[in-house]
Amino acid sequence: MRVTSLLVALSVALAASFVFAAPNVRVVGLFPGAAVLNVDGQRKLVKVGQVGPGGVVVVSADSRAAVLRVDGVERTYTLSREYSEGFAEPQKKQLSVAKGSGGHYWITGSVNSQNVQFLVDTGATSIALNDGHARILGIDYRSVGSPLQVSTASGTARGWRVTLDRVKVGELEVLGVEAVVLEGSSPTEALLGMSFLNRVGWKVERDMLVLESKY
Repeated sequence: MRVTSLLVALSVALAASFVFAAPNVRVVGLFPGAAVLNVDGQRKLVKVGQVGPGGVVVVSADSRAAVLRVDGVERTYTLSREYSEGFAEPQKKQLSVAKGSGGHYWITGSVNSQNVQFLVDTGATSIALNDGHARILGIDYRSVGSPLQVSTASGTARGWRVTLDRVKVGELEVLGVEAVVLEGSSPTEALLGMSFLNRVGWKVERDMLVLESKY
């Protein structure tokens, strides 16, 4: 009887250790073919078929949900909001930009940790880069992008739709941002369009552009 009790206690202890060892997995961003995972506090954009933090595999993903393989078990995860330690919502981050030359707003930021000077363009549906920008930023757009035709002021141009892993301006960082890379020298400046601006809050107050994280 005593041996049996010891075995039962040991089994319970082992089971508890596996429960506590299970990673804390959240999906904090959803895109066609990719998901932004937060696994035990480590945040990363992971594409379908790739392995993310903690060995979590993204099996499938769209704008509504993602199927993840965690410790060999597949489950469907919907979008959840991130919370800081202690389950308190993080403070919103804000960036104010003064109007620059030509009456435009210029912001120094980064794409995939590579520095870039952005011209804010609320008329652009997405971030827009020329092929020279893409080369400098290390974006292999022909391999990872989807070809498309884009109407510009000069006519029709060939381009590629890509997803940038991370775009950051000031303390505002957004993962999985849609962008378009155009052949040639147009646009001459890297345009910060609505695919980024719509993911943060933005407004113009007294000639100041104010960007603010949504949460």
